[in-house]
Amino acid sequence: MALEDAKSQVDEAFTRKDSRGMSYENTFGGATSFLRRRYTKDLTGVDIAVTGVPFDQAVTNRPGTRLGPRAVREASALQAFDAPYGWDYNVMEEFEIVDYGDLAFDYANIAEFPATLTNHIREILNAGAASLTIGGDHYISFPILKAYAEKYGPLSLLQFDAHSDTWADDDMQRVDHGTMFYKAVKMGLVDPKTSVQVGIRTTNEDNLGVPTIDAREVHETGPAAVVAKIKAILGARPTYVTFDIDCLDPAFAPGTGTPVWGGLSSGQAAIILRDLAGINMVGGDVVEVSPPFDTTGATAIAGAHVVTELLSLWGATRRR
Repeated sequence: MALEDAKSQVDEAFTRKDSRGMSYENTFGGATSFLRRRYTKDLTGVDIAVTGVPFDQAVTNRPGTRLGPRAVREASALQAFDAPYGWDYNVMEEFEIVDYGDLAFDYANIAEFPATLTNHIREILNAGAASLTIGGDHYISFPILKAYAEKYGPLSLLQFDAHSDTWADDDMQRVDHGTMFYKAVKMGLVDPKTSVQVGIRTTNEDNLGVPTIDAREVHETGPAAVVAKIKAILGARPTYVTFDIDCLDPAFAPGTGTPVWGGLSSGQAAIILRDLAGINMVGGDVVEVSPPFDTTGATAIAGAHVVTELLSLWGATRRR
């Protein structure tokens, strides 16, 4: 059936009639929405909206993540034929998933950007859908968290990252991808005691009391122990999952602005994300994919896989 479908399907991002089911369009052609989902601004009946935020004005080192959403969408075409591996259900068959396109913003008016992004996510949440955002640099998580905290109250944050991003910064007008979780904690958007950082391998003397599973602990104890520890901390609390691609070692994800050696393998990350099934994930993002430094496309491919895993993780507790 797939072969016959591949002979007739083209530009499924625009031509598909519904928001469920697989796509058998040729991976090398057609309009590349995420996983060949339908592009739409109509959120009626939608369960989860994938959206891109091509913003990288907050970086401290190498730029280029503004091109991340486009690259991750293109890389996702490699997966669109198959149900996500390692799950006992197919999120694309059971849920209404759409590609909501990218955030529109004035790149030259940075001061307006945070509120513009918060409102973008607020519109998705008010429509009854959840969001899964493709960045963009990691600052974007901060405006997104504002919208989620309006709906859910203080959130638990599950952060996969090489950096804590909790360096002190009391100037709420600064736009910086290394200080936004400091601000999120100080503003009460995130509950530090019920949050978890995974993969950390840079020094910050004060991470505001957020429990940390650094990269060495992941390597030494293994994914199963890491998952058990994460679940014990999160419990059933509403959890926002943010995955900075530099959580992965540069051997697996070289195309990022601040690579740090000693990180997680893609295999470790895949096991952890799948075994986290059951947590109360309410939304998430994948950030810091920088295509100009991604010479083989491996980083964008990893990013696309992480987005797919997060879709499946979100749906695991919401199956009808």
